[in-house]
Amino acid sequence: MTSHPAYELVREVTPFASVLLQQNAGPMTLDGTNTWLLRAPGASATIVVDPGQSDATHLARLLAAAPDMSLVLVTHRHFDHSELAGELHARTGVPVRAVDPAHNHGAPPLRDAETIREAGLDVTVMATPGHTADSVSFRVGDGDAVLTGDTVLGRGTTVIAHPDGVLGPYLESLRRLAELGDVPVLTGHGPELRSIAQVASMYLAHREERLDQVRAALAQLGPDATARQIVEVVYADVDRNVWSAAELSVEAQLAHLRS
Repeated sequence: MTSHPAYELVREVTPFASVLLQQNAGPMTLDGTNTWLLRAPGASATIVVDPGQSDATHLARLLAAAPDMSLVLVTHRHFDHSELAGELHARTGVPVRAVDPAHNHGAPPLRDAETIREAGLDVTVMATPGHTADSVSFRVGDGDAVLTGDTVLGRGTTVIAHPDGVLGPYLESLRRLAELGDVPVLTGHGPELRSIAQVASMYLAHREERLDQVRAALAQLGPDATARQIVEVVYADVDRNVWSAAELSVEAQLAHLRS
């Protein structure tokens, strides 16, 4: 798949995957939302994964980059991944599929282990809850790549968005992804990564380290310490712009420890 000549933001990553970067960079979105365009060489249709948030410029770029889109897939409900899906459906009639029925348009919800055959590709759905309850990843082919949405990011680690996000299922999702082995990772934000096994293992180690830090903070502050008080101790060296997100993750960690 070649980059659309009119839009420099479309970048070919593999012979079957290109990325259109939405211009919504920020502390939580890193460089912006990665909208993935999947199509086997020679195929006459394109799968769009995570169309992004509502934005007229991004919509125009997406329509130009994938005029033959035949299906839209959504990794999870957060607006920076899903918001534009309804507009795409209204504009083109293309079906939209997600786990959450509220984000489906003209097609049924996604099912774990379902294989979708479209655009010359086999795309298998993997339920990977934890960041949100409805988070899924998409395995392309037999180990060609895995698209992880916000379950695994290109830089840093993701937020467990309590109460929708839950730490126990997230840890299990990471273990499930690690079992895929050295499969390339096409992330929801940030650069692509070489090996899902490597990054998932790193994420698991990081989560265990954070749990130990939360335990130590509770020992210091007392068992009734709030998530905010713990953030001020555990995330003292982290940019305060992400403290609100960190507080959600700490809430999830506290729920996990107290369960």
